[in-house]
Amino acid sequence: MNAAPADQIRLLDVQALDVRLQQLAHKRRSLPEHAEIESLNKDLTQLRDLLVAAQTEESDCAREQTKAEQDVDQVRQRAVRDQKRLDSGAVSSPKDLENLQREITSLAKRQGDLEDVVLEVMERRESAQERVAELTERVSSVQSKIDDATSRRDAAFESLDGETATVTKEREVIAGTIPADLLKLYDKLREQQGGVGAARLYQRRCEGCRLELNITEVNEVKAASPDTVLRCENCRRILVRTSESGL
Repeated sequence: MNAAPADQIRLLDVQALDVRLQQLAHKRRSLPEHAEIESLNKDLTQLRDLLVAAQTEESDCAREQTKAEQDVDQVRQRAVRDQKRLDSGAVSSPKDLENLQREITSLAKRQGDLEDVVLEVMERRESAQERVAELTERVSSVQSKIDDATSRRDAAFESLDGETATVTKEREVIAGTIPADLLKLYDKLREQQGGVGAARLYQRRCEGCRLELNITEVNEVKAASPDTVLRCENCRRILVRTSESGL
């Protein structure tokens, strides 16, 4: 393949822009905010699970407290009714009086036991409420950190994407001046060779594979026409000659 030396030189300009585009894409993928957001989201998921568990516990305690208070109220009402019967004098039988007094005593003990249950449930509920408040605050704090990291990531995206668009446009302009067959070969090699399709020959060394040409290869390069598109014998990339090739 033949191409004017100036076209081959411009190929190095395209290569430099392609390298820059690769760097920008890598930087976009490797922003520290990505790992930060991922870690924070894991923390947020765990905290939300704990919050749901705490809210469930508080809700269960609330129902248990309501039931215990109802039980206390029922026992209290029964005791009040028995006490009224006792005070009214309607019960005259000694045996019935004894039974009634025994029941009032039993109800008082039952009421005391149930009130202890209510207190115990209230303490558990209060603890659950404190846990809910604590976890709610922590969820809010982590969410704020996520929002901040996301904002920083998006700002970085905007900057990188803007530069990428500028470099892409510049590449299109320069690539448009290069013969189609040469550009096609370059793009093919770039895909095969890890993003580098053309390399400068600098001081008899290929800057693509970093290997120095042997004497036979140097002589072949010297003998080649300036229009000849050379390929590195080692890495097969397009080898572009310049004034600094050391020939």
